[in-house]
Order: sequence, then structure tokens, then C-alpha cells
Amino acid sequence: MRRLIWAALLLAAIVVPFGAYVRLSHAGLGCPDWPGCYGHISPAHAADSIGQAQAMSPQGPVSLGKAWKEMLHRYLAGSLATLIALIAWRAWRERRQRLPASLLLAVVALQAMLGMWTVTLLLRPAIVTSHLLGGMAVLQILAWMALSPAFAPIRVPLALRRLAGWLVSALLLQLLLGGWVSSNYAALACQGFPACNGQAWPALRFDQAFHVVRELGQAPDGSLLEFSSLVTIHWLHRLGALLVSLLVLALLARGWREPGLRRHLVCLGAAWGLQVGLGIANVMWQLPLPIAVAHNAGAALLLMAALLLLSRLHVPAAQRRGIHLPLPLSGRLSRPGEGR
Repeated sequence: MRRLIWAALLLAAIVVPFGAYVRLSHAGLGCPDWPGCYGHISPAHAADSIGQAQAMSPQGPVSLGKAWKEMLHRYLAGSLATLIALIAWRAWRERRQRLPASLLLAVVALQAMLGMWTVTLLLRPAIVTSHLLGGMAVLQILAWMALSPAFAPIRVPLALRRLAGWLVSALLLQLLLGGWVSSNYAALACQGFPACNGQAWPALRFDQAFHVVRELGQAPDGSLLEFSSLVTIHWLHRLGALLVSLLVLALLARGWREPGLRRHLVCLGAAWGLQVGLGIANVMWQLPLPIAVAHNAGAALLLMAALLLLSRLHVPAAQRRGIHLPLPLSGRLSRPGEGR
């Protein structure tokens, strides 16, 4: 069971960034049907159909290289789904970790549907963003199953656990905003940093920017999406990054008083610093593909560090009920057989 979980985690750590690579290299429609490629098992078998589509539209989304990127992602995702099905089967057979394994299996089933709709509905932003969030969910659940047993729980004040909870909530919101930026191709709508197109606060338009039911590049009425809407999407993502940064710094300052958390906080701070640097580099260097993919992986790493930290923080039941405890709250929780 442990080996299966770790194998699935390592594979998911490849599948999620590789999905970002497929999307950012404009290969998401390299095979415009699902699950095969023009009805075949591989682009090699569909070479004639791909050649015809490319001849009709040389600058279009279909080419042999793009088809291989798309199908390789599907092969990897299918392998991951198989591993997760084995994990769920073992969990129910051995009567352990049934809840996370079942949740994992449900998310993977939904991911398969979202992957199909991503192609058949021609990259609708709402579907693409949901597909991104589903992939992140699979990665985070596997990380929790694999890594959480290795971390000792720590007793902390209620305020510190709440702060960690706020950080996780802000990161989930930021992940949603980042997916919306990527699926709407708004990453370069704001040039320069920290200003946006030379403005400290650009003109924003929300009515089109966050309308869910619409085609890629179109407003709800079918007209072209205005550039101000793309600026709005990008700017909100920057504001979300500012909120996350403030919460990370507050958590680092408050949590450093707990010696048992310092190594974990160092990892959290390093993941946050890396992600901020990658985000700025994307803007300043015009979204180079390796850095854009690394930014996607960095988001997963930062969320993973925050979720694992939150799972370690335990508040005594008496304090949750508002009862004053004279004993110090910091320190590792005692386990059976240890000093009492």
C-alpha cells in the first residue's frame, strides 16, 4: 500500500506539470477527440488524419508534435488512474485509509470526464480551470496520504491554527485565480512589475472577466473578450499573491515561536519565495515555457507545504471550548508509552 501511494505521488508530480506544459505549448487540441487520437490509439496510427488537418490549417492546433504531447499526457494520466484504482482496492480490502482513497478515486473519475470535456468543448475556460484544480486535488490527497504519517503533531494556540487555515484558504483561492489566468491566456495582459502596463491600478472590468459560461476568448454574448477583462483577471491574481504573501509572513513570524515547527516553516518560506520569484520572472521575461511550467509546479509545492503544516497543528479540546490551560501548549503531542 505504501509503495503504491508513493508511486502514484511521484507519477502525479509528473502528470500535473506536464498537463500545464501541454496547455502552455498550445497542444491541448493536438488530438481533437477522446480518448484516442482521430479514433486511433496513437498519433503514429493517425498520421494521415493529422497531416490532412495540418494541411488545411498550418497554424492551427493540430500537428504531429502536438498530438504526441497530448497523447503522452493521456497515457501518463491513464497509468496514474490505474494506480489510484489499485490504492482504493487495497484500502477497502485492508480496511485502512478508506476515506482518502475513496475521495481520490472519485476525483480521478471526475478528472477523466473533465479531460474529455476539455477537448470536446474546445478549451472552455471553466472546464480547463476545473481540470487544473482536479489535478491539484489528486496530487494533494496523495501527498497527504504519503507524507502526513511522517510528521509528528504539534500542540499550538488556536490563533496559530486559524492563521494556517486562512493561508490554506487563500492558497486555494489563488490557485483558482491562477487557473483562470492560464485558461484565459491572460498571463501577459499586465506588462511590467509591480505596475500593470505602466499603471499602479489599472482599469478593471468584472462583468466579462469572471463570467463562467462562455467560450475561450469570447464574452458571454459571443463577442470578442475585451482586453480590459484579461487585465482584470491578471490583476486579481496579483492581488491574491499579495494576500498569500502577507499570510505566509504572518505565519512564519507567529509560528517561529514553536521550535517543533521551524523546519517545516523553512520549507514553507522557501516554497513561497520560489513561487513569488517564478511569478515575477514570468511577467518580466514574457512567459518563457520552462518558467511557466515551473510556476505551476511551484503552486502545487506551496499548497502541499501549507496543507501538511495545517494537518500537524492540533489545538487541545479544552482551549477550543475557551477553557484556560495553565500548561504550555507548544511541543510534540505525547504518544502511547511516552512520558505522561
